[in-house]
Amino acid sequence: MNAMNKPTLEDIIAARERISGVVQTTPMELSRFLSGKLGDTVHLKCENLQRTGAYKLRGAHNLLAQLSDEARAKGVVAASAGNHAQGVAYAATALGVKSTIFMPRGAALPKLQATRDYGADIRLRGSVFQETLAAAVDFVEETGATFVPPYDHPHIIAGQGTVGLEILEQQPDVDTVVVPIGGGGLISGVAIAVKERAKQLGRTIRVIGVQASGASAFAPSLDQGEPVTIETKPTIADGIAVSRPGDLTFEIVRESVDEIVSVSDDDIARALIVLLERAKQVVEPAGAAGVAGILSGQIRGTGNTVVMLSGGNIDLMFLERVISRGLTASQRYLTMRLALPDRPGQLAIISQIVSDEGANVVEVLHTQHDEWTGILDVTLDLSVTTRGAEHSQQVLEALRRAGYKPQIKLAGR
Repeated sequence: MNAMNKPTLEDIIAARERISGVVQTTPMELSRFLSGKLGDTVHLKCENLQRTGAYKLRGAHNLLAQLSDEARAKGVVAASAGNHAQGVAYAATALGVKSTIFMPRGAALPKLQATRDYGADIRLRGSVFQETLAAAVDFVEETGATFVPPYDHPHIIAGQGTVGLEILEQQPDVDTVVVPIGGGGLISGVAIAVKERAKQLGRTIRVIGVQASGASAFAPSLDQGEPVTIETKPTIADGIAVSRPGDLTFEIVRESVDEIVSVSDDDIARALIVLLERAKQVVEPAGAAGVAGILSGQIRGTGNTVVMLSGGNIDLMFLERVISRGLTASQRYLTMRLALPDRPGQLAIISQIVSDEGANVVEVLHTQHDEWTGILDVTLDLSVTTRGAEHSQQVLEALRRAGYKPQIKLAGR
């Protein structure tokens, strides 16, 4: 490493040799749908198909492979409830190193079981992540094991940067790379790799980061000129929900990343639907942030574009909820509330109107016990599937023409 501890292109090339045989070269897929939306060619870099389901394995293996024999004998420790835990566990087992992973109580069972299956010793500590992290630090002090940070380490950054080398080999004429950004490890490595290589070739490549609006720590940090801690808000993109950039990653992002945008949970949910339907890719919310940036209209005029799908580890029960939210956000799943006269045949009339407009009823709640309506009326909560925003408006207008006053209900309310 150089004196500033910032990894170089040579460090990333060395990391690629180091992790070869364990980390897979993931596919690059053309997305005609997203190309049409953006007006430029869009390819998807499918790190959701990486071993352990995310790019995190790259950095973890690069760091662990450089430990001394003495350090390997003492084992490694990480604190994580997600992809970092799985990456460290897999890398450690591949190298014959004992790994201890601290996870918060209440961690999602699929992630916990996957981490255990990769060979880690799981310790459940704390109800919030800071308590989990404190327990991991205490364990390191007691045992002398090596702590593996999730993003703010030059070996981690260099390992993540290897995906940038693959992007350039698979799409040599790329103009822009779009990367989800949380703590900044992935985008830092990718930015160094693609920009330094492009400089050698006498050209430029833009790098755009996409954050979740509920955890957009980089924007205020860049405004302040130093890493700052923000209060994160709940977001479905838990994989990039970081309250403070890393010190090293902040410096690299400030130097090498051209633009950062933020996307809402509804933007991300819509992106997940698009990836499932159009690209046949199962992606976790954080991994879909880059696609959300395109669909939200915040990313434009990028030329030949590669979007990173950074991970695919999503709980199936949660995926069901996200799909419902995504369909609602796309106005393809419409839930409305109506007041109906309390007399026979009203439900049949409503059903016929909806059917005549080509929509499909999927759920009905019909009750006389609701304070929202008058004593002589009943409340009807009706959920229908439509072909999109324009079709939803057609259904609503048909009901209004028939004398009803439908009120749209938001998802989850």
